[in-house]
Amino acid sequence: MRDEDVLVIEPPRLTPAEKLYLPQILGGIQTTLRHMFNKKRRWETVRSYPEDSRQGRREMRLATYRGVHRLNRDPDGRVACVACFMCSTACPAHCIHIEAGESPWPDREKYPVKFDIDELRCIYCGMCEEACPVDAIELTPHYELVGRTREEMIFDKEKLLRVFDETVATKPRRNPPVTDYALTGGQDRSVAQPNNPDRKI
Repeated sequence: MRDEDVLVIEPPRLTPAEKLYLPQILGGIQTTLRHMFNKKRRWETVRSYPEDSRQGRREMRLATYRGVHRLNRDPDGRVACVACFMCSTACPAHCIHIEAGESPWPDREKYPVKFDIDELRCIYCGMCEEACPVDAIELTPHYELVGRTREEMIFDKEKLLRVFDETVATKPRRNPPVTDYALTGGQDRSVAQPNNPDRKI
């Protein structure tokens, strides 16, 4: 490496006044007092949620908001999950626990006997939703999540299905046509799949 390619950066030298940190402290107090006595600015930026109903709740994009999870139901009302473990594998927080069992239905091999999500450990990144091949797990617009104990914040399969029943009206399931998982989507079951003409769905 040539000497002219080396860039030497000298640290800035503090003046005697700056070494006492008085200008910084006074500047912080000045900013605090300016915000405290500027009532117009304060009311524009501060809301007493949920008591403040002057402007209502903040609008959000329901289709993309990542709130509490739900387990979707298929058109027959069953859990759409096929226990493929894709969501738990993709989860960076390792907050999804699944126990699979042999499915009692002929259209899939497995289904989740146990499906738990630790909502306190989750980082709400949406990776589970993206990884699911049958659109079984989804994040909802519901964000008011309260629990008194850690156990209350671990959502089991029944609670996740109940969240689906509560939020399906505001955010309907996409129901994509999924290959090899016939009855989990909303497609016509009498049409053969294009990549497997012998298999009816």
